[in-house]
Amino acid sequence: MVSSHGFLLSLQALTMVSTIMTNTGVIATQGQAFCPSSSCGHLQDIRSPFRMQGDPQGCGFPEYELVCIDSKAIIHINNGRYFVTSISYSNSTFWVVDANLDNSSCPIPASNQRPYVNGLPSEGRTLLDPDTVTWAAFVSCSEMLSDVSSPFLSCCSGIYQPVNCRSTKNSFAYVFTTTFFPMVGDIKPSCRYLSMIPFGSRHVKRPDNASYDDIVKFMKNGFAVNFPYRNGRSYHLVINTCLKDANGYFNDKISNSSIVDQTLAAVFGIDLRFLRCVNDYSYRSKLFWAMVAMISTVVIVKFVIVFGILSRFVFAPLTVLTFLAYKYWKTRISIDAVEKFLQMQQALSPARYAYTDITAITGHFREKLGQGGYGSVYRGVLPGDVSVAVKMLSNSLCNGDEFISEVSTIGSIHHVNVVRLVGFCSEETKRALIYEYMPRGSLDKHIFSSEQSFSWDKLNGIALGIARGINYLHQGCEMQILHFDIKPHNILLDNSFTPKVADFGLAKLYPRDNSFVPVSAARGTIGYIAPEMISRNFGVVSCKSDVYSFGMLLLEMAGGRRNLDQHAERRSQTYYPAWVYSHLTRQEVGEICEAFDVHEVERKLCVVGLWCIQMKPHDRPTMAEVVGMLEAGADGLQIPPQPFFCGGELTGSTSYFSSELSAISENG
Repeated sequence: MVSSHGFLLSLQALTMVSTIMTNTGVIATQGQAFCPSSSCGHLQDIRSPFRMQGDPQGCGFPEYELVCIDSKAIIHINNGRYFVTSISYSNSTFWVVDANLDNSSCPIPASNQRPYVNGLPSEGRTLLDPDTVTWAAFVSCSEMLSDVSSPFLSCCSGIYQPVNCRSTKNSFAYVFTTTFFPMVGDIKPSCRYLSMIPFGSRHVKRPDNASYDDIVKFMKNGFAVNFPYRNGRSYHLVINTCLKDANGYFNDKISNSSIVDQTLAAVFGIDLRFLRCVNDYSYRSKLFWAMVAMISTVVIVKFVIVFGILSRFVFAPLTVLTFLAYKYWKTRISIDAVEKFLQMQQALSPARYAYTDITAITGHFREKLGQGGYGSVYRGVLPGDVSVAVKMLSNSLCNGDEFISEVSTIGSIHHVNVVRLVGFCSEETKRALIYEYMPRGSLDKHIFSSEQSFSWDKLNGIALGIARGINYLHQGCEMQILHFDIKPHNILLDNSFTPKVADFGLAKLYPRDNSFVPVSAARGTIGYIAPEMISRNFGVVSCKSDVYSFGMLLLEMAGGRRNLDQHAERRSQTYYPAWVYSHLTRQEVGEICEAFDVHEVERKLCVVGLWCIQMKPHDRPTMAEVVGMLEAGADGLQIPPQPFFCGGELTGSTSYFSSELSAISENG
């Protein structure tokens, strides 16, 4: 009932407005009968809606005033000057060409003139012809583009074409064409808009991947602009057209089974549809404002009716429920607690810094902490005397792969065993990542050095912390994070030697229900990379690939040496995992029981490490199971099956098994 009555009320009101406005002369012409026609060059019989400069007041419209210079009719649209090359009163369109294109050897449109999109005029009142318009967009990029494919995801428009005559050493100009109005987010990140212009014709094929020279030819042919519907005869046509459009819209909505859609269409939809149609045909004219006044009155009456119905059946119960909900939450939540939470959330999120801030934070890169293939790391100080480590990505990584990977993976992670990203910087090719400062440096500086010493319990605690951090990446996040580069160099230690997993430059995000990832994602460091990342014959790449890398790390921590040592004293010790496995299995069967002396924690780390480096991924434990094994004692751990690389007898196996951690003392 509501929808039917609403439609009839709207339809009757709109029909009445049409009759009243026609009879009262609201849409009377602006003295057009007393305005003589004019000519300029080849343009003859120029009449309303156009006017010539100097015509009597009331002739034509000020927005369509033409200036005749050297037999060329010039019209101003926004801040642009255009030549009017032809006028079609039968089709209500006229054709214009940018006047600035003839005054340059390298013509592009001016940046301060914005053509109009059909149906969405801004300050002016001209509309582009939607059936003919094609856009040419000029952009300036800070770097030469290697990927010149279409900037749009949903259309097959042209690619970026170079504009050599506008390019310099540090700025590269390009142009592309599209049938959609180009937006700021559609272009390459290193580019910015210079200008844009429409062009097209019903009789000329639109350019597809056209060169700059071809696009200039199309621009010099111009584009079509629609007449406004302003005279008395057109107003009557506009009202009838929009009534039919609103009626069709209502019939489409009323056929929907949803009572909500029917009610909204009757109460508000039909009126808004009618006004939008009138505005499209006659932008902010007297007709439009008269319709706004009349429709507003009708909407108010309908709103009062609908509000009375809803007040009885909806608003009254909703008010009671809202009051009860408010009383409930008021007793459970403190405003101060909410504000404190929001401030904490803001502090935990990584902040964006300008490059000038980076130079100030690092004291113009005074203290260098390290150097790698990714670039250099410098020590810095944030306001409040907070020490940070600033990683400046090298130019070879300026395509953004490592930058995007690190920010996307650890930007929102907060775990005691994962390094925290404090902020970042991205200005053209200058990119930096700001981390919390780890004063003890990386793990490799401690386990491979005789100057530092850990107790076995401390070493076990470090191994357990690393395992918990990796397990959090695999299971604790909404998306599974695979690190792909677990090694001692990427484990950092704070003042209390708490380990934190760092360097997510190779990390990838995958859904947790995925059991494998593409082989193309397989990357890492030789000596720690899992076999399946080299060949699919060993299995699929998954989170078990990180387990393998962690196993190699555990063995290096237990032995205090690198797993592959070409300078080992005995040939049998060259590959440390194989040597460890051989001695553990012989001790198991009692062959070297008296000669074999190993600490309980050392044995546990070796056994867990050997489980982790099984050649087949399905034979390895998950990181959650690894955490359980490290938390438990060494007595319950079984020696794993022989890894693939351990086949055959090892020479020199009768030698005593002594820990390679000569610098590790029991009192550390």
